[in-house]
Amino acid sequence: MPLPFLTADRDGDNLATAAPLPTEDLYESRERRRRPYRPGPWRVGGAALLLLPAAAALLSAVIAVAAGSLPVAGICIAAAAVLIALAARLVRSGIWVSEAGLQQVRLLSATTVAWADVVDVRVVEQPVRRLGLRRVPGRALVVHRAAGEPLPALVTDQGADFLGRPRAFGTAVDAVADWVEEFKGPRP
Repeated sequence: MPLPFLTADRDGDNLATAAPLPTEDLYESRERRRRPYRPGPWRVGGAALLLLPAAAALLSAVIAVAAGSLPVAGICIAAAAVLIALAARLVRSGIWVSEAGLQQVRLLSATTVAWADVVDVRVVEQPVRRLGLRRVPGRALVVHRAAGEPLPALVTDQGADFLGRPRAFGTAVDAVADWVEEFKGPRP
């Protein structure tokens, strides 16, 4: 792992005289799946709210063990494990890309599409759900497949990742479009 501040001279030279960093991404291989945008504050906040009762359940399990009630402790630990798994999956929900293709992750399912099967991605104006609840007018990123229907719109400007962050939505759309242009196969 290169540490550029260690390559500068100790005599007070600045980082401009340090050895240049390689241009390739040393920390993330393009073969690994990555999200082309940051998870939004609503998504992270929702996961944090799920972790609060999980912490209470774990504390209850400790109290149950101290009281000598192992079955109750087991139930509390199981409930905490389910809540922690849901929180982790909630944060992981969204669009993920790699050299292999595009993956759309939902709370309880995932759909993977190879780049050769992706025809186009575009933003469409349509009614979308605000934070998964009420339908409002908005924009959605739609992935069109070569065979079959488009993927359901998971990434919207009213979703947990982009509510109140229109610039971030535009940046995410551009990033996904760049991945599609780079890796999709020849057009039919």
